[in-house]
Amino acid sequence: MGLTATRSLVRLAALIMVAVAAFAIETLTSATPALAQASGEFVTRAKRAILMDADSGAVLYQQNADELAPPASMSKLMTLEVLFQAMKQGKVKPEDEFLMSEYAWRTGGAPSGTSAMFVPINTRARVDELIQGIIVQSGNDASIAVAEALGGSEQGFAKMMEAEARRIGLAKSTFRNSTGLHDPEHLMTARELAILARHIIREHPEHYKIFAQREFPYRKHKFFNRNPLLGDDALGVDGLKTGHTKEAGYGIVVSSVSEGRRLIGVVMGLADEKERREEARRLLEWGQRSFAKFTLFDADEEVGHARIWGGTQFYVPLSAKGGGPLNVVLPRFPANQKLRAEIVYNGPLKPPVKKGDEIARLRVTSSSNASTEVPLVATEDVEPANLWRRGMDSLVFLALRWANL
Repeated sequence: MGLTATRSLVRLAALIMVAVAAFAIETLTSATPALAQASGEFVTRAKRAILMDADSGAVLYQQNADELAPPASMSKLMTLEVLFQAMKQGKVKPEDEFLMSEYAWRTGGAPSGTSAMFVPINTRARVDELIQGIIVQSGNDASIAVAEALGGSEQGFAKMMEAEARRIGLAKSTFRNSTGLHDPEHLMTARELAILARHIIREHPEHYKIFAQREFPYRKHKFFNRNPLLGDDALGVDGLKTGHTKEAGYGIVVSSVSEGRRLIGVVMGLADEKERREEARRLLEWGQRSFAKFTLFDADEEVGHARIWGGTQFYVPLSAKGGGPLNVVLPRFPANQKLRAEIVYNGPLKPPVKKGDEIARLRVTSSSNASTEVPLVATEDVEPANLWRRGMDSLVFLALRWANL
């Protein structure tokens, strides 16, 4: 099936499914956009793993992705997220200096025997230096210095980490320190690590470029980035963070760009550095080889409609979020693939609805049961109707609900 025929099929299916979506009275939107793993396509030695398309958020592969486990230094991504957010709000500047306290020095510095930036005790380091120390060297002392400066203490900062996690949609992660050093209550999932990485890439591009930095000279030291795939031209890896403790095993959150498409991978619970490197590479290579981006609708093109109950009009037109083309990520199937599309949303939708509000999703499913979802937004404002119209819509809705009991 050619691209034109595929697009026509999807458009037809989308239009057919408008009626289904319009009369939905239960929650139809799936909790997480996902692509079902085809049996036997990919097997990993990682205890927990996930591969995500960064643009759409679609999950291309997952294994025990919602299992809470020690994240080790991969949780420093949340330490950095809290710091980046403070900088975005103007509360912290790159040239600000944070103190390396005795606690930070002993717990995460030279005396600790863990990965350290080696900032001398009772001296100050610039914020932009500490960021590089965390990203390139995974400095525990740098992480604690940030925690104490922003949260008053590491315990106070851990509460900030958890609050920020909830704000950006991480429902399960729990934090007890800024470093990822082992604590039985310091836990994350592979899925939430991928969501966090995607958030950093999208919301903090000015800081994300530091994750590709190969070296960081500081005082008499010269640190080398611990990401074993960084700079791999074939893969296009440009971030993010490794992690290792005895309890967590070896893991990595990694991102790559190939043919204009960014993937985010997480592998956790591996036996050694070699296994971590090999499994992360295999996961990215499989994702790049097995999936492709397809454009189903052009920029600002109408995708379908959603039913509005009690509004000045029955339906509101829908288009891709951001006004750009509507793209989906699907497996690279043979030419005879068949696609099914449906518009899904939480019903009933009630006014007011504003132009640009995200109110629905287009779910596209292939003949292999692989599926992906993309957000849809209203292209017009819909205001509340008069009392008579709202009353009639309420009666119709109640009748439909009764009929579906």
